[in-house]
Amino acid sequence: MKENTTALELKTLVDKLNFAQKVERSLSLIKEAHEEFGDRLVVANSLGKDSVAVWHLVKRIAPETRGFVVTTRFKPAETVQFMKELVERCPELRVFKNDAPLSDPELYRVAPDLCCDLLKVKPVQWAIEEMGVDCWVTGLRCTEGRTRTDYREIEERDKGLIKLNPILLWHEREVWQYLALNQVPVNPLYAKGYRSLGCLPCTSISSDADERAGRWIGTSKCGGECGIHTRPLKVAKV
Repeated sequence: MKENTTALELKTLVDKLNFAQKVERSLSLIKEAHEEFGDRLVVANSLGKDSVAVWHLVKRIAPETRGFVVTTRFKPAETVQFMKELVERCPELRVFKNDAPLSDPELYRVAPDLCCDLLKVKPVQWAIEEMGVDCWVTGLRCTEGRTRTDYREIEERDKGLIKLNPILLWHEREVWQYLALNQVPVNPLYAKGYRSLGCLPCTSISSDADERAGRWIGTSKCGGECGIHTRPLKVAKV
C-alpha cells in the first residue's frame, strides 16, 4: 500500500471534498488496507472523538477487526470509565498500560517528553509487537493543529509498518457530523468543553482556535505531540 497523492493535493482536498466524499474516501482507504493486510490491520483507539469515528468506519468494512487502547495512570476518571464501557462492548479491543514506577511522581511536569515516551509510546510499541501489526489505523487529522499539517494518508515511518490515517482530510465539524449521524458514543469530557483529550494534568479547556492548544500548556510541548506519531514504533530485534 503506497501513498499516491502529493502533499499539495491533500491540502487542496481538505476543502474541495464535501463530507459525503470524505466518508467514501475514508472507507475506500480502509477497504484497500484490509484487503492487503487482513487481520494484521489493527486500529489504535485513543478514546477521543477521532478514534471512535475511525473505529466505527473500520467496523463498517471489517467487523472482526481488532484494536488497542493505550491508557495511563494519569487519565481522567471520565476517560477511564468510557474506556471500560467501550471495551465491554468491544472485547476485541486490548488495553495496554505501563505501570512501571516513575523516577518522579510529577514526571509529566518536569520531563513531559520522557513521561509520554514511557507511558504512551512504549505501550504502543508493545501493542504493535504483541498483536502482530503490519498496518495500524489512526484518527490523526491534518486540520487538528500546527504539528499535524505534514502527515499523509498512508505512511511508512517504520520499515515494514504502515500507518493509515483515513480521516486525515476531515475537519473537526465533519467528525462531529459523522458521530451524530451514526449515533456513536463519545467521551463525556467533550460535553465539558474539551476539544482534544489526553492525561488529566496535561489537558485543559482552551479558547484558542487551534484544536490541540489545550495540551501541555505551560511546557515546551504546548499544542504538540506525545510521540506516538513521531517516534519509532517497531521494536528492534536483538
